[in-house]
Amino acid sequence: MIVFGRRIPMVASLLLWAILWEIIGQLQVTILLPPLSSVVMRLFEIVPTASFMSALGVTAYAFIVGNVIAIAVGVPLGILMGRSVIADRLFLPWVNLFLSAPLTALVPVIMVIFGLGQTTIILTVVLFAIWIIVLDARAGVRSISPSLVEMAHSFGANRLQAFTRIYLWAALPEILAGIRLGVIRAVKGVIIGQLLVSIVGFGALFKLYGSRFLMEHFWTALLVLFALAFILAESLAWLERRVDFYAASRG
Repeated sequence: MIVFGRRIPMVASLLLWAILWEIIGQLQVTILLPPLSSVVMRLFEIVPTASFMSALGVTAYAFIVGNVIAIAVGVPLGILMGRSVIADRLFLPWVNLFLSAPLTALVPVIMVIFGLGQTTIILTVVLFAIWIIVLDARAGVRSISPSLVEMAHSFGANRLQAFTRIYLWAALPEILAGIRLGVIRAVKGVIIGQLLVSIVGFGALFKLYGSRFLMEHFWTALLVLFALAFILAESLAWLERRVDFYAASRG
């Protein structure tokens, strides 16, 4: 970030908002926003507790399994749509529809079909994450140079070999970008699932703290969730930058 000709680290923005948060909290403008310092102190109190770690484990399980399913289905489907005109015309309208639709409204439908449990929460995570993964994988494959495909065919590569050795690696930058965005959306999906479907994990903590106006506890849980999502997103962004050289082979 450049301000007045000087490069300012991105962390400066976070520090600015942290200072503003602390000032508003100390002024006691609203009970809904306690001072950031109090939230940080509460962090060391509630994070080591068994109930918090249990909630984290339940949430992490649904989050990881949902993302694995979304990636395992979304990447091959996106590659298929990028290479097949028929598949693209068949699936693209539905992918665009679900990507732009208010997915929260579909959660009750999943509840009716699969009941109130972890399965529905996992499917909610998949529902939020998969569509952007499909679209980015499709975009990556459509950017591959035709010469790479022709070379694979000239060497006698079958469809599976072309998928694993050409399409997947050449489209890797876009695939990783889609996974990174899918992970971010999956955080929203797992919390919505745990609030609407079955009050467990972080959803149970948010409901408990919110109903009792334990705002320091509430913001502590929220900060932990945001921090984990930020670390995951930045790790995938770093990996995405590391494989950018694959894009050069498509030109």
